[in-house]
This record gives sequence, C-alpha cells and structure tokens, in this order.
Amino acid sequence: MRTPSSWSVAVRRPDGGVSCVSNPVTSPASRRRWLRLPVIRGVVALGESLAIGFRALAISASVASIEEGDDGQPTGEITRGQMIFAFAVAIGFTVIVFKVSPAILTELLPIHNTILFVLVEGVIRVSLLIGYLYVIGLIPDLNRVFQYHAAEHKAINAYEDGAELTPERVQTYSKIHLRCGTAFLLWVMVIAVFVFALVGRPAWPVLIASRVLLLPVIAGLAYELIRFGARHPDNPIVRKLLAPGLWLQSLTTREPTLDQVEVSINALRDVLAAEERSQAERGVSRVEVMA
Repeated sequence: MRTPSSWSVAVRRPDGGVSCVSNPVTSPASRRRWLRLPVIRGVVALGESLAIGFRALAISASVASIEEGDDGQPTGEITRGQMIFAFAVAIGFTVIVFKVSPAILTELLPIHNTILFVLVEGVIRVSLLIGYLYVIGLIPDLNRVFQYHAAEHKAINAYEDGAELTPERVQTYSKIHLRCGTAFLLWVMVIAVFVFALVGRPAWPVLIASRVLLLPVIAGLAYELIRFGARHPDNPIVRKLLAPGLWLQSLTTREPTLDQVEVSINALRDVLAAEERSQAERGVSRVEVMA
C-alpha cells in the first residue's frame, strides 16, 4: 500500500502471523518542481511504483525464507545493482512484447494505408495484453497474487467508505478500484494508437525507435487520464471512458480469502500510521491510498 509520503508491505509469515514494514517515499519530484509537471509526473510515478514493487517483493521473499532481524522484522532488501537489473528486464520485456512485436507483426501484413496500419497494430497490442493477463492468471502462484490484488482494492474501498476495517466487513466491498494499475496498462495501449498515428509509417529503423522512445510520453498521458478519472468518479462521461480499464481488472483480480483480506488490512493500517506520523504537521486526517 502507498500514501503520498509512505509505503507499507504486509506479509503472512510461515508461523501464521503478519509482518509489516513501512518506508518513506523518497521522490525526486519533491525536490525538483519540473518533475511535478503534467505528463512528466506520470513517468516519475511509474518509476517510483516499479521501484517500490521490487523492494516489496524482496521483503516478501525474506519473510518466506524466514530471514528475520533481531526485532522480528524481515531484513531482506534489494540492492541497487539488483534494482537496475530488475528494471532492465521488466522494461525490456514490456518494450519487446507490447511495443516492438506488434509493429513487426503488422509490418508483415499486406497493409498499405497508414491509419489502418496503426489501428491494426493497436488491436494486436491490446490483444497481446489481454492474452498475457489471461494466461498468467492460470498459474497458481500468480492467481494467488491476483487474490491479494483484489484484497488490496477491497481494503481501500472500505477505508474510503469509512467502514470498519475487519476482514468480514472489508470482504463485502468491490474488488475493482479506479486507481488500479491495470486500467493504466490498458490506456497505455490505447493512447499509443493516437500517438503513433502522429508518427505515421516511417522507415523501419525509425518505426521501431518511435515505439521505444515514445513510451514515456504515452505512459505520462495515461497517468494523467487515470488521475483525472480518479478525481471525477461520478462524471458519467469519465466513467464510460474508464469502463474498459475497470473491466480488464476482472483478469487481474480474484476473490480473496478472509486471511488474505486480513493481510491487506494490516498493510493499510500500517501505511496510514506511517503517513500520520510523517504528515502530522500538515494536520492530514484522511489520505489517498494506492495499492
């Protein structure tokens, strides 16, 4: 779970208990005003989310292997070298599978119209995303991850509704949430169609380069759309625009167990406590939480 200035991870220990670890969010955007500009802030937020995700996985792994410090808290963290390697693999996989390969596949088709080329490429890209999410959801371990994903959404929905944070009460809430990263992924694919249409159909080297180099711009635009939608959830036009992203969450969430919901509640309470401590001088009584 993440708030503006803190993040927390809760992990079920082998002995049945729950370990919680919270850390401050050290964002470069807090020190450089230009990093908070529209579109640019989306790229920064994406990088921060990836970094936090890798660190959370390292903590989770340390708990699973029963590596604990003297205070009973997990000690596992990810080194800078490991972080760079993980980033390279993740970004490389994303670019090759979802950016470069659709352009290569479309290039092999007998399509001569530029607009049709971009549209077909977009359909292939979205199809690859949906197929990928469906296939990995069949893997038991990742299916369990999707259950925890839904548990996070339920806890945040219950918190934002002011409900009591008990597993039984939280379980009654929706596993869908507007600020989910799944919707972000879909909009990256859709916005890419419009951005690449401006590029046209240049020579092969430029075509591939554009799919790689324009990814930060596309990610920034998708972030702004999700951010706008989260602030206008009751607007009927906005809800229709965001509906496909919400539907896609059915592939990345599974109904969680009460034990999993309990873990998500622990993470939520821990990050709220951390946020309250770090933001006490601002008098913040309610904060936005992201899974």
